[in-house]
Amino acid sequence: MSQDAASKPAIARKSAGLSGTVRIPGDKSISHRALILGGLASGKTRISGLLEGEDVLNTGKAMQAMGAVICKEGDAWTVSGTGNGALLAPEVPLDFGNSGTGARLIMGLAGVYDFDTVFTGDASLSRRPMGRVLDPLRRMGVQVKAVEGDRLPIMLRGPETPAPTRYTLPVASAQVKSALLLAGLNVPGATTVIEPAITRDHTEKMLAGFGAELSIKTDKDGTRTIQLQGRGKLTGQIVDVPGDPSSAAFPLVAALLVPGSDITISNVLMNQTRTGLILTLQEMGADIEIVDPRLAGGEDIADLRVRHSELTGVSVPTERAPSMIDEYPVLAVAAAFAKGRTVMNGLQELRVKESDRLATVVEGLKLNGVQCEEGNDWLSVTGRPDGKGLGNAAGEQVITHLDHRIAMSFLVMGLASEHPVGIDDGSVIATSFPQFMGLMESLGAKIEQA
Repeated sequence: MSQDAASKPAIARKSAGLSGTVRIPGDKSISHRALILGGLASGKTRISGLLEGEDVLNTGKAMQAMGAVICKEGDAWTVSGTGNGALLAPEVPLDFGNSGTGARLIMGLAGVYDFDTVFTGDASLSRRPMGRVLDPLRRMGVQVKAVEGDRLPIMLRGPETPAPTRYTLPVASAQVKSALLLAGLNVPGATTVIEPAITRDHTEKMLAGFGAELSIKTDKDGTRTIQLQGRGKLTGQIVDVPGDPSSAAFPLVAALLVPGSDITISNVLMNQTRTGLILTLQEMGADIEIVDPRLAGGEDIADLRVRHSELTGVSVPTERAPSMIDEYPVLAVAAAFAKGRTVMNGLQELRVKESDRLATVVEGLKLNGVQCEEGNDWLSVTGRPDGKGLGNAAGEQVITHLDHRIAMSFLVMGLASEHPVGIDDGSVIATSFPQFMGLMESLGAKIEQA
């Protein structure tokens, strides 16, 4: 979302049973990577199912600024790439709006080139730390100039000959891993990334699909070593983007919470690095049926049939956090209606998302009558299965802090709580799920936007 966009408050009210079949927009992570690798590869890449949210479109604009030609033809997007190693110096700063993924991945991609690249973003993104990407890039010879610490705006300039690196991730981060692998594409020799815990692996799968020379080894303890040979040829591909499980989380949880609901969400990405929320909800007693599991474009997908369920609190282990890091806000909402106490561990990454998501979730829960506690890296929620007393009868609004997932999570809450739940700004939802309001209303959800 751009800073000067007008805020649009929204409110959700207790709804009758949700029903119908919906298809979720394309996965955001895969959409970013398809535009990046398509913009870099030789020849044409055709992308169907691309998520047309602001975050992804800003990544496309950045690739265009560096020489890619991107256009929409019917329902698909066509990308004519520059060829690996042949990006052009952008003549203007690259503005990523609210997208940390786009900014961090392209910092890796463009940072090693021997030209100046300026990265900017909105007020929310400009508060988010970039050091975890910039530090390993510095090891490769990249010069970093920033006005304040390692926060946007930032200018990067690569050396004449970037140095390959062997880097062990200090924390599980698909963005850091991906940034280094993308940097390695223009580095002579082998770039090696070691991750102690598996994170979403879309970058590795897509790099291999575009023709990169890549090897992956997994030790007995689960440590993965990914090695990429630089300066190889990438060739344009046909990419069909499956539905985003992080977006599917909102109608999914809504159906679990609203009595009488029975919905089907079709074509959902079921990559094992992304299904932590589904596993957790099933442990809580959720009726989620995985229908017609299948393989498409190297990724597992399936349809999900979801029925209203009585949930029971659980303890979510720390090691599950990487597979559901974006879904904790909506899980916290589900926990607010579960019997007993739900404890979520390993949440330190939420402190540096679009907002301090952990603090923002707690503020919103307490505003709407939910009993909860937080620590530096954990959240505890004690639920009310009947929803009595939940919501805000006085009409006070959740402050979203420009965070799309906070906005959608609390609108889901309002569909099952006794009192309505309002948010200060629904326009931020367009960054990842522009169809959210219409899709939820098509299922029977009572959501109104000013």
